[in-house]
Amino acid sequence: MSEELAPETPETAEAEPIKQRKNGLYPGISDELAENMKSGWADTELHGLEPVAQASYTAARRAALSARFPGERLVVPAGNLKTRSNDTEYAFRASTEYAYLTGDRTQDGVLVLEPADGGHEATIYLLPRSDRGNGEFWLDGQGELWVGRRNSLGEAEQLLGIPAKDVRELPAALAEATGPVRNVRGHDAGIEAALADKVTGERDEELRVFLSEARLVKDAFEIAELQKACDATTRGFEDVVKVLDRAEATSERYIEGTFFLRARVDGNDIGYGSICAAGPHATTLHWVRNDGAVRSGELLLLDAGVETDEYYTADVTRTLPINGTFSPLQRKIYDAVYEAQEAGIAAVKPGGDFRDFHDAAQRVLAEKLVEWGLLGDLSVEKVLELGLQRRWTLHGTGHMLGMDVHDCAAARTESYVNGTLEPGVCLTVEPGLYFQADDLTVPEEYRGIGVRIEDDILVTEDGNRNLSAALPRRSDEVEAWMARLKG
Repeated sequence: MSEELAPETPETAEAEPIKQRKNGLYPGISDELAENMKSGWADTELHGLEPVAQASYTAARRAALSARFPGERLVVPAGNLKTRSNDTEYAFRASTEYAYLTGDRTQDGVLVLEPADGGHEATIYLLPRSDRGNGEFWLDGQGELWVGRRNSLGEAEQLLGIPAKDVRELPAALAEATGPVRNVRGHDAGIEAALADKVTGERDEELRVFLSEARLVKDAFEIAELQKACDATTRGFEDVVKVLDRAEATSERYIEGTFFLRARVDGNDIGYGSICAAGPHATTLHWVRNDGAVRSGELLLLDAGVETDEYYTADVTRTLPINGTFSPLQRKIYDAVYEAQEAGIAAVKPGGDFRDFHDAAQRVLAEKLVEWGLLGDLSVEKVLELGLQRRWTLHGTGHMLGMDVHDCAAARTESYVNGTLEPGVCLTVEPGLYFQADDLTVPEEYRGIGVRIEDDILVTEDGNRNLSAALPRRSDEVEAWMARLKG
């Protein structure tokens, strides 16, 4: 990785002498070189651009936001780069709220809705193309010759359907603004500093909650993106099955890397840290170290999802026999989880309570645990009343899904877990059974076995649709699918 010549910002590049990076190889920049770099470049401005595919949807989302907070200035930042180490940064991901309302995914952007004529006028504040006159494009660490071309403000307006201005002018403008203001916090420290005396935590939280609840019901664009994410995730799982022999020769990291390749080829990234849990690691719910052995005869719990370029993620889990065939005990436990998931999926329907699918799946698992003699002579009803099945089921049976893997997280309880399902809601159904390696309350042969099956379910007008149905779930179908892929 090369080192840029100097770390100036656009605001300081002309006003201050160029500061060379410590230990840089060049002692300075001659006047002749600086002048040479200003000219001789072709005009690359793009014209006649078509709006992005979701432009009409983002406009409708902004309209709903405007109607909820009339007469108030609303500020929604994308966020800034975050340092990974020294002068390297993590890959940037815009805030969910910003991307949801704009369709833009670039760093440092800010959407501002200004009250006007009973509604709002939206402006998107962005970094313009890096300046060739002051040398920013080749001297600054985020200049065009270092990190690539960004859209001009005019190009952004065409693509997003929102008037665009230079974001470097925004903090000063916000500092002078009057009237009520709300800001989505936690993404841009500079914007928060400019608004420090104009906002309150309570009012900003109301904005965050509204934007979270707005995503409970997905529009047509979002549903198509979630299906795209599930389709890519299916291909990622197929990739993994094809290389399980190589994973056995190395570690769980081979599985992680294989799925990551698919996520980067078919989408933007993984939607969350992939859980590639082989053997007893499958009993750790969020095993993301992925540094363990992959052994024939054990199970692989793979929980992974591709995130599309528009930030919609799948969240799918399959538990696979590494050698392609379940042992009798593995099959018994797997089939119990499958039966629980079937009951949970059947409970997902419009007009039903959000909790219904969880209750249905937990009942099946409790019945199995009682049947296997793991809870003494207690009845299923008593087990559920006391929650004793949770020693082995551990987690809730699902959550909302969308731009965040745990989407709509700031929604009010009455709108989410105590809410009612309606068409357009997308959620996961993911029961599991986990017998820890050191659990002395179960027979020894159970210990170290973990099974979870997870699918992404869309509520429809007449029931539901399994967006990840292309991946087999029934134990015999899983075995046949793996045999086919392995050739």
